[in-house]
Amino acid sequence: MPISTRLLYGSGTIAFGVKDHGFNALLMLFYNQVIGLPAAWVGSAIMIAMIADALFDPLLGQYSDNFRSRLGRRHPFMYAAALPIGLFYLLLWSPPDASNTVQFAWLVTTAIFVRFSISLYEIPSTALLAEFTSDYDERTKLVAARFFFGVCGGLGMTVVTFGYFLQPTPEQPVGHLNAGGYTVYAWVAAAIMMASVLISSFGTQKEVLKRPAPPPREAISTSKMLKEMLSILVHPSYISILLASLFFAIASGINMALQMYFSTYLWELSANQIAMVASTSVIGIVFAFVVVLPLSVRFGKKSSALLMFSLALISNVTPLILRLADLFPANGELMLLWLLMGQFAFTMMATIAGGILAVSMVADVTDQIQLETGHRSEGLLFSASTMVNKAISGMGILLAGLLLAFVNFPDNAQPGLVGDDVLRSLAGVYIGTTLLATILAIICLAYYPINRSRHIENIRQLGETAL
Repeated sequence: MPISTRLLYGSGTIAFGVKDHGFNALLMLFYNQVIGLPAAWVGSAIMIAMIADALFDPLLGQYSDNFRSRLGRRHPFMYAAALPIGLFYLLLWSPPDASNTVQFAWLVTTAIFVRFSISLYEIPSTALLAEFTSDYDERTKLVAARFFFGVCGGLGMTVVTFGYFLQPTPEQPVGHLNAGGYTVYAWVAAAIMMASVLISSFGTQKEVLKRPAPPPREAISTSKMLKEMLSILVHPSYISILLASLFFAIASGINMALQMYFSTYLWELSANQIAMVASTSVIGIVFAFVVVLPLSVRFGKKSSALLMFSLALISNVTPLILRLADLFPANGELMLLWLLMGQFAFTMMATIAGGILAVSMVADVTDQIQLETGHRSEGLLFSASTMVNKAISGMGILLAGLLLAFVNFPDNAQPGLVGDDVLRSLAGVYIGTTLLATILAIICLAYYPINRSRHIENIRQLGETAL
């Protein structure tokens, strides 16, 4: 594919990256420590939104698979998503000054509509991956482009937010607890998300129109549609990668949701230092794209993903284990900052590379299922995959909220004033939860059956069927 198309295709995930940064790094801290909503309430609100998403996403994916228009199957949904994404994301960060119950309802409602709006773009856009190419390695390149822009979107917002928006004031000396900074952040983030969705949608429209449209499907009953959806979603090849991605996303989500707590209260970093640590993820991004394709070519997607999952686990828990054993530099030492920067870059490399390989593996499953059913179901399959990515900010925030409640972490806390026993307890339960989720991901991934040779055979048989 032309490099320009690959870049335009990937650019839309800037919106997903910005949203993920907000949900993962800021939402719990904002609603819990700035607004004052109990952590367990915040986690429960995001979980409710994720459950609603779980019902909406597969239906949207199935509908887009069977939708036909002069703009193609996917693009009408992608265009329609832009304005709602910006509007509801802005409302998410503007809760009313009211009781906890009202603020909880506001969070649930706006989070649901943000997720629905993101789905309206992300599911059809991701489904284009399997339509654009059937090549085993080209798909990995396309997924890498999506991850590149997604991570850059999240990284860019992290650096700008902590470097410029969340700055200390005389009234609030801790910058990332400054309520006014979140208002500026919300306006900028909403505008960037809208722009990236529209740029990617318009930029890929030409590529879709020059390809032959799939033949229309005859109308089917609702019961038959649901039965067809279920048979596809529980396909053995698909369920292994889906569950592996889900558990890995949960582990990553807990890490992202609690990263701000560890940075603020355990490591006692300033807003500028947090921005410095986040900026080192550029190194992780570069290394992820450097290693992912050679690893996939040499060892295959499955083995490479297993390696990345394992490395991400080791990197996530090592600093906390060393701190619990009193083997890590003390707060305020320069060496602590350097070690955290290196650890963050390495974690980003392993997490991004593992995620790229997992999504590329889902694309290969679409051919396997088409060979068996005769129907293309990219939208349905990637809807569940997109839902898994959203589990990063759903299950991650829920579990993070439960862990904070479990260790009795105080609301409206100030750095340096949280008890050492609370911080050590939080680190301990985080290590155990992350370890369990990642091991489950590795076990599920071990059952994924499609390798390079099997994929090539699937494509060959599909070609014969087309003739």
